[in-house]
Amino acid sequence: MARPHAVVVPYPGSGNINPALQLSKLLRRHGVFITFVVTEHNLRRVQAAEGAMAGGCEGFRIEAIPDGMLDADRDGQDYDIGLSKATTQLFAAPLRDLVARLRNGGGGVPPVTCVMPTSLMSFALDVARELGVPSMVLLGFGAAPLMAQMRLRELKDIGYLPLKDESCLTNGHLEKTIIDWIPGMPPISLGDVSSFVRTTDANDFGLWFNITEANNCTKAGAIIVNTFDSLEADVLAALRAEYPRIFTVGQLGTMLRRRDLSNVDKESGSDSIDLTLWKHDTECLAWLDSQEPGSVVYVNFGSLTVLTVGELAEFAWGLAATGRPFLLVIREDLVRGGGGVAALPPEFLVETADRRRVATWCPQEQVLRHRAVGCFLTHTGWNSMLESIAAGVPMVCWPVFAEQYTNRKYACEVWGVGLRLDEEVRREQVAERVKEVMESEEMSKNAARWKEEAEAAASPGGSSYENLLGLVKALEDEGSLLNSKA
Repeated sequence: MARPHAVVVPYPGSGNINPALQLSKLLRRHGVFITFVVTEHNLRRVQAAEGAMAGGCEGFRIEAIPDGMLDADRDGQDYDIGLSKATTQLFAAPLRDLVARLRNGGGGVPPVTCVMPTSLMSFALDVARELGVPSMVLLGFGAAPLMAQMRLRELKDIGYLPLKDESCLTNGHLEKTIIDWIPGMPPISLGDVSSFVRTTDANDFGLWFNITEANNCTKAGAIIVNTFDSLEADVLAALRAEYPRIFTVGQLGTMLRRRDLSNVDKESGSDSIDLTLWKHDTECLAWLDSQEPGSVVYVNFGSLTVLTVGELAEFAWGLAATGRPFLLVIREDLVRGGGGVAALPPEFLVETADRRRVATWCPQEQVLRHRAVGCFLTHTGWNSMLESIAAGVPMVCWPVFAEQYTNRKYACEVWGVGLRLDEEVRREQVAERVKEVMESEEMSKNAARWKEEAEAAASPGGSSYENLLGLVKALEDEGSLLNSKA
């Protein structure tokens, strides 16, 4: 039997690159040949991050193609929207050329048997279909956010979207308007469905893009979700009733930590490949070693969030008021207008010097799994939230973008592992919520229970373990993917 060969095409942002790389490493362990597609811009960033391995190894190769975006536009305030427009309009042609070149093998690689984009890259499914190659799609979010975004079109059709006027953003409309008919989901406020409901423009690109991309997932031969069955049981059941070809293979970090999920020699290299876009501060782990168990507040707003100087100051002084040690991650581009760490109030730095560590980026899964970490102040991006759940760490939640509002809903009201912060950042509330999370026995018990569930799913006989094996089998039987839809 020929070796299966998957061309993995992540949306060019960390939230999609990281899970795509984790899944690729797992598939390679089971004998799947991987071609991992990155943008030329991101490859330069990876190479600039000292110590990053951006080459390839046996069974794993990296290909770079242009994303279609002008460098002059990369510092814009709406960078992510601009990148989405560029990839949607200009990425397909070079991807088609790449897949066509690899399709029949040659050059030392087996023939391509599957194109595997992440969410937000559904044009790659069209490329695969044009070339007669099977496809799967890896979600950059969970089953509940997918189900919610699939209903954005209905919300628009029945008049919920766009919003009638700007007052709906501030008069409680988003919170008071309850949607109670989404299959498999509890009643959810309109504001918790997505950040993209916050528009009065019927032609808003972000809203259109997310409606289109969520529903285009069903063009693939299968949908892969970085989740585990017990975490999203009801909504997964509703999705599978309509799209039976769904593989839940998460939490991916927990799966990668298992040493029995391997049919190949892991020492041959792919597990060491790191495609981070920022240099990791690994010394923060030594600082954590010096802290008491469960005492540290870890703060990271992800790869896309942009704060004002005022918001950063409120978060900083809120952390100071907790009296607890904290690890604060501040990307160089976290603050609008730049400045990075220099944007922190000087008085704050002096006052907290003996109990804080500030980093520009860090190995987050290692941090969350460290015994010293007792709370995660997060933007509730899916990867971050799932990593926190798998590590048994409760959260303080401050979403800003896309599906992060749905994630917060589930963390705080369904899973019982988080507390909400108001959209307007106030230092008093930051301190109050952090203290409450770190002192809550109930939240600690819930977090520990979900950690056990994640471990069970990744163990032999568990849902994610068995789904990964099923996914590999589907890749080996490419005909089954061509003849079915998710």
